[in-house]
Amino acid sequence: MSKYMVIDGNRIEFDKEKNILDLVRKAGIDLPTLCYYTDLSVYGACRMCVVEDERGSILTSCSTPPKDMMSIRTNTPKLQKYRKVILELLLATHCRDCTICEKNGKCKLQKLASRFGLTNIRFKSIEGKKDLDTSSKSIIRDPNKCILCGDCVRMCNEIQSVGAIDFANRGSNMVVSPAFGKSLAETDCVNCGQCATVCPTGAIVVKSDIKNVWKAIYNHKQRVVAQVAPAVRVALGEEFGIKPGENVMGKIVAAMRKLGFENIYDTSLSADLTVIEESKEFLKKLESDDNKFPLFTSCCPAWVRYVENKYPELLPYVSSCKSPMEMFGSIVKAYFKEKDSLENRETISVAVMPCTAKKAEAAREEFIRDNIPDVDYVITTAELCAMIKEIGIQFDEIEAEASDIPLSLYSGAGVIFGVTGGVTEAVIREVVKDKSSRVLKDIEFIGVRGMKGVKTCELQVKDESIRIGIVSGLRNAEDLIEKIKSGEEHFDFIEVMACPGGCIAGAGQPFGLMEEKNERAKGLYKIDKVTQIKRSEENLVVKSLYEGLLKNRTKELLHVHYDKSEH
Repeated sequence: MSKYMVIDGNRIEFDKEKNILDLVRKAGIDLPTLCYYTDLSVYGACRMCVVEDERGSILTSCSTPPKDMMSIRTNTPKLQKYRKVILELLLATHCRDCTICEKNGKCKLQKLASRFGLTNIRFKSIEGKKDLDTSSKSIIRDPNKCILCGDCVRMCNEIQSVGAIDFANRGSNMVVSPAFGKSLAETDCVNCGQCATVCPTGAIVVKSDIKNVWKAIYNHKQRVVAQVAPAVRVALGEEFGIKPGENVMGKIVAAMRKLGFENIYDTSLSADLTVIEESKEFLKKLESDDNKFPLFTSCCPAWVRYVENKYPELLPYVSSCKSPMEMFGSIVKAYFKEKDSLENRETISVAVMPCTAKKAEAAREEFIRDNIPDVDYVITTAELCAMIKEIGIQFDEIEAEASDIPLSLYSGAGVIFGVTGGVTEAVIREVVKDKSSRVLKDIEFIGVRGMKGVKTCELQVKDESIRIGIVSGLRNAEDLIEKIKSGEEHFDFIEVMACPGGCIAGAGQPFGLMEEKNERAKGLYKIDKVTQIKRSEENLVVKSLYEGLLKNRTKELLHVHYDKSEH
């Protein structure tokens, strides 16, 4: 006989629901929450999701498991008063400059204050203004807007295993802060920005480069050239009412031309270059005697920074390939160098990325040559959305346009870089001996696809059995590394993405739950399916680059050396 609970007089059956909150939502009731995320541990700090049982007791629905034949109510005079007082207390100590806040219109606290009709705060704040932490290249931390929900702390510790921030002090003096009052730049923060994705207020936001990009666009002596990452095209449309996963690259190009970008290219091209260079590196490593550690991918800058901080001994095993963004940046500067000299102009390279760590990557000294960065500015998907809205472009209505040639031709292998497992699948397509369409189809089903945090697969390369690991989320990467070090596991190649799900779930994307992330992944695979070129080696522009601009310059333009002694 099935178990059930009575919620607001209605009988609701339950089976796998882990708490009352899940069951209430199943009943079609949206209980307010500020600190609850299904991917994080239950904290129960905000108390907004409380319910009342038949004895009049108040229960936090997020931390209370459902009980057979239990009866609760979600809306009573006591609960309404309770929630309003909580919101008043939170707002009393909260900076309320909502109109100039980065989270204006998307702040959970703001939405709940409106939902519960709060027009007056009875309590006065006794706290003084706290300083902003702007030390990070990627994010800004504003303690004046923190409500101590702990979402960022749990994300940084549980999912990413970085531990850059935590609770400090006790009682009314409690704050969320790096240890010993340090700035974020002084911690082991990897700039992944996942803390910002779960922050319900504006306490942690992505650092914006919009003003700098506008300044460059308005400067007629500067040629503003942009590259757009694969994951951007399947997420940006969500901000304009377009369903997740729909490919809006054509609309993005049209909108960016209206914004004033002179040339818009596709980072998927340099993803193809990454595949070719990384495949060569992988095959070379297989021939060497050093098999203590696998070859790790290097596309994700947050992962590279994590290795530098926590496992510097692994740096020699991280691919020397630059990320696709940095490869493209170096190519663009080389491509326009002669034209800039003739026209007395300067090329400004802008990258539109789903990732906040790319901002820190662009600022690294390894990617600045002769005091000129390969990528001048990085704006996130969300920042590009803000620019589009700022000048009033009706994104859902504009006609799609093609990106510029020649640096926009890509293979399906290049475009799937945006999802966890995509880099691996692209490399496998390159290294397998049999290049038939049947084998291409079979690769889909060997374990590379899907949103699981850890995936493994095996294949034959040059008559040798190869074991591959695919990881997203830095906690998962740490667990796998420890197993390799202990001898429990052995891999020949490991792909690591810091953000769970890969770039489609980057902190620079519109906020999305797992359902949206799955649709974004499907969107990239759909693009791959209809792309005529499936393998990076078949990209004619890539071949042309190797014969021309990259001739005798692949090491300079496509590879990087991370010196562990500097970190």
